[in-house]
Amino acid sequence: QVQLVESGGGLVQAGGSLRLSCAASGSSFSINSMGWYRQAPGKQRELVAHISSGGSTNYADSVKGRSAISRDNAKSTVYLQMNSLKPEDTAVYYCHVFYSRLGNYWGQGTQVTVSS
Repeated sequence: QVQLVESGGGLVQAGGSLRLSCAASGSSFSINSMGWYRQAPGKQRELVAHISSGGSTNYADSVKGRSAISRDNAKSTVYLQMNSLKPEDTAVYYCHVFYSRLGNYWGQGTQVTVSS
C-alpha cells in the first residue's frame, strides 16, 4: 500500500528555515504530480506549492520568493524548503501525491510552528 512519510516539521523562530520532506513508497506506479498543502486551525486547507511531473512549479502568493519545492524522482521524494518563516506559516503541512494510475494520496501531516 502507498505510504507517505513526512518529516522536517517542528518549532522555529520567525525568520528561520525548515525543509520538509515526503517520501512515497509502496507502489510501483509512476507519480504524476506532488505538492504541499497546509491547514491552520479554523481555516481551509490551502495549496502551498506544487510540482508537476515535468518539474514545473507554482506557489501560493503568501510563500512566493521564500519557498522552493523540488523532487527527487529516483527516491520518490518531494521537498519543501521554507525560508524567512513567519508566524502566519504556522499550520499542519500535508504532503500530496498524485499517482497517474492510482489517484490521490495524502500524508498524515507534520506540524510547523513559527514563534515570534
